[in-house]
Amino acid sequence: MMSRMAGITGNAYVLLIIAPLLWGGNAVAGRLATEDWQPFTLTSLRWLLAMVLLTPFAIKPLKKDWPVVRQHALLLFCLGAFGMASFNLCMYLALNFTTAINVSIEQAAMPAMIMLANFFILSQRVKLWQVAGLLLTLFGVLVTTTEGQPATFISHGLNKGDVIMLVACVFYAAYTFGLRWKPDIQWMSFMWVISLSAFIMTLPFAAWELSTTPFTTPTSQGLLVLAYVVIFPTVVSQLSWARGVQLLGSNRAGLFINLVPIFGSILAVLVIKESFEWYHFVGLALVLVGIGLSERAADKS
Repeated sequence: MMSRMAGITGNAYVLLIIAPLLWGGNAVAGRLATEDWQPFTLTSLRWLLAMVLLTPFAIKPLKKDWPVVRQHALLLFCLGAFGMASFNLCMYLALNFTTAINVSIEQAAMPAMIMLANFFILSQRVKLWQVAGLLLTLFGVLVTTTEGQPATFISHGLNKGDVIMLVACVFYAAYTFGLRWKPDIQWMSFMWVISLSAFIMTLPFAAWELSTTPFTTPTSQGLLVLAYVVIFPTVVSQLSWARGVQLLGSNRAGLFINLVPIFGSILAVLVIKESFEWYHFVGLALVLVGIGLSERAADKS
């Protein structure tokens, strides 16, 4: 069993498939959560409970890593506050105005954002096929958000929920880009610190939300949704993603975010019976072609 776990934690491709699978489920869970939870309250509870869940496992490594944590406190806070908290604050809010399928497909815009950051900030060379792949991916997102009529983007813009979700993608792309400077601390220490940072970031938003809208007791479905987002998209997926980025690099790892649309769309149809339209199919096809082109260019670099 231990050797099998070691094999998984050393295999970037397995880790980078597990993470988008669970994130695809997160979009579906977030859509279900709109029936029981306010978005900011859900996000705050998510990171508070994640921190509590991690505490027994994180105490020992934190004692060892504390000097490094203190030295890099600002960076770690930003990773948690913007990558974890801000992304989920926006995503759960977006799901009140758009579908889980749209939210899933829109996350395919993240690799383009990561590549642009690498190009402009680190002057990292980008190949023509990578650019072509990312442009196809972005066009797939546009086809999806405009319901198959990309020309209407100029005259009518995008749905409110889709715009909020694209802002969320900016936050998570920044987090993935920032992971290259992650200090050398144990993974459990890392997850506990960024969970604390995310929780602190959400507090003002949750406090405002609760002060303006009365809290209602969630149903059993709402509690199950909360349990899912705390354990799987929060703890398991983030550990998988951070380790995968470390093994493969942010540019190539960012491409695997494009699997979120596939998993999220399938789960949205199967679990919450959302309608899968022709333009969703076209958007996903463009995403897949984009992955292929970009990976081909990366393999030859």
